[in-house]
Amino acid sequence: MAGSTAEVVICGAGIAGIAAAYHLTVRRGMANVVIVDERPPLSLTSDKSTESYRNWWPGPGDDMVALMNRSIDLLEELARESGNVFRMNRRGYLFATADPARVPHFVRAAREAAGRGAGAARLHASPGAEYRPAPADGFEGEPVGADVVTDTGTIRRHFPYLAEDTVALLHARRCGWFSGQQLGMYLLERAREKGARLVEGRVEAVETTGGRVRGVRVASPGGSTSIATPRFVVAAGPFLKEVGRLVGVDLPVFCERHAKVAFTDSLGAVPRHAPMLIWTDPVRLPWSAEEREVLGDAPDIRRLLEELPPGVHGRPEGPADSPIVLGIWTYDIEPLEPQFPLEFDPAYAEIVIRGLSRMLPAMAGYADRLPRAFVDGGYYTKTEENRFLACPLPLDGAYVLGGLSGYGLMASNGAADLLADYIAGRPLPRYAKAFHLDRYQDPAYRALLPSWGDSGQL
Repeated sequence: MAGSTAEVVICGAGIAGIAAAYHLTVRRGMANVVIVDERPPLSLTSDKSTESYRNWWPGPGDDMVALMNRSIDLLEELARESGNVFRMNRRGYLFATADPARVPHFVRAAREAAGRGAGAARLHASPGAEYRPAPADGFEGEPVGADVVTDTGTIRRHFPYLAEDTVALLHARRCGWFSGQQLGMYLLERAREKGARLVEGRVEAVETTGGRVRGVRVASPGGSTSIATPRFVVAAGPFLKEVGRLVGVDLPVFCERHAKVAFTDSLGAVPRHAPMLIWTDPVRLPWSAEEREVLGDAPDIRRLLEELPPGVHGRPEGPADSPIVLGIWTYDIEPLEPQFPLEFDPAYAEIVIRGLSRMLPAMAGYADRLPRAFVDGGYYTKTEENRFLACPLPLDGAYVLGGLSGYGLMASNGAADLLADYIAGRPLPRYAKAFHLDRYQDPAYRALLPSWGDSGQL
């Protein structure tokens, strides 16, 4: 590799880096693009995702919805051209509550989302209000927007597996999931067809002259080599901050550890055709009197007797005949320095399964004998307000694509499309400023941050 050159060198072979390579080669015609990573593609955090997507995002403004609509448009194009090799569906995100006080919030959220461009809000408050459930597979011809269902007969008819005291649902429709690995490999294969190369190694230095990028030094199993290039993209996932320092930039990101649990749902608590299911109420875990006594005597786990935050969610995983269910609950989001391998709360699987039983009563059948579960996860690399970075950096020829938090798979194509516009010198979409590092220099923007509110993280 000594003496090699590249139009662009991308640090990171996660979904962000691979999507960037795809958009630069396939859609912008840059044939000589190099991706550098010391690990196999899509193996650090990109394969730890719940693989879901949504255009359901809060404000302020409509930039996240606009970007995500663009990203989903691109996903749908890729699904069509590949024969849907990555199995994209549009089952939706189904938010559920047993609290009547949340009903006005659901209605308001649906209407506000419509105003941001997510699609029309539809209210189903009586048996005569027609509600259209989502099919298990495919995405063509399905509605966008959101359905708010407050008629309990409709809820019981279509979702009999939810808690009987469920009083309202909010079904966000341009949402679903897909195989992240299949998507990533499809993008990588297409990029390679157009000349992209994957180099095993670690970027150890960025060479500069006259205030601009001139090359990248890579430490690889065969020794240290250099690649001459005028452009360098930092797409290093949880190592974004570390790699940013190589170009003299302290990127404003931090990491949180997030986990998911996969288990065999032998009781059939989650129907195979179910959408993503999200409980929006706080939860107290169901414990027996004996268990409560034991927990109360253990200071390090006594917190499990307290009310835990809303947001426990899950979905069926795999094809129709798969028995696997994924469960996720973000109840611990302390910032951490990324370390590998990750360690997780040993009680995580039990906490999630017990939490899901509030929304899915059949899950209570696992209380006495938990199913064998596999806990996995990675780091969410995020900015303060949970909006990613896709823009040039102060060093001429350096760029960043990162801070994609827990939405990297769904946003990767939209974010990479935006970054490719910068690199190729094309006109930028109207939402570009919302994902530029310079936004933090704007006094009006900084004034918003302390009261930002909902960041869109589940």
